Amino acid sequence: KLAAECQSAGYPGTLIPYKCDLSNEEEILSMFSAIRTLHQGVDVCINNAGLARPEPLLSGKTEGWRTMIDVNVMAVSICTREAYQSMKERNIDDGHIININSMNGHSVVPQSVVHFYSATKYAVTALTEGLRQELREARTHIRATCISPGLVETGFAFKLHDNDPERAAATYESIRCLKAEDMANAVIYVLSAPPHVQVG
Repeated sequence: KLAAECQSAGYPGTLIPYKCDLSNEEEILSMFSAIRTLHQGVDVCINNAGLARPEPLLSGKTEGWRTMIDVNVMAVSICTREAYQSMKERNIDDGHIININSMNGHSVVPQSVVHFYSATKYAVTALTEGLRQELREARTHIRATCISPGLVETGFAFKLHDNDPERAAATYESIRCLKAEDMANAVIYVLSAPPHVQVG
């Protein structure tokens, strides 16, 4: 549906949807295999998937923590590795890996329902810096960027507060939130920067 909307709106390029459960490594590897077959490989990887479950540190369910680790940390790491390998095998030296992080990856807010989520986003902060160092060590010009927005009006709060849609909706009414377009513009800016500029 989204691909058809983009086409009818006259946007350049083509959106090709691919169903993938990012908590399942086999499905991630299958997706990268399909990308290799259909489009030769990956030049830019934007790790945008992320979720929070309302699982405090003192009373949270292990299953919720594990889901956050699998999607917010493991999937980012697996997709990054596979994207880099795709670039390396095709001698792409000007690729870009962009991790969509969160302000919660830089400070812990006094809301117990997002403390574990914050830990996963701190991991993304560390992973991005580690990636930058490894890319430099490999003497490649592939860039690594971490974008850390505050509250963006998406379905995020509805996943976090899936038992309380009114609370989820109120999340986006408390302040003027960022929009998806603001994030897209940030990504475009980062991708448009000249080769000697790396936005961390």
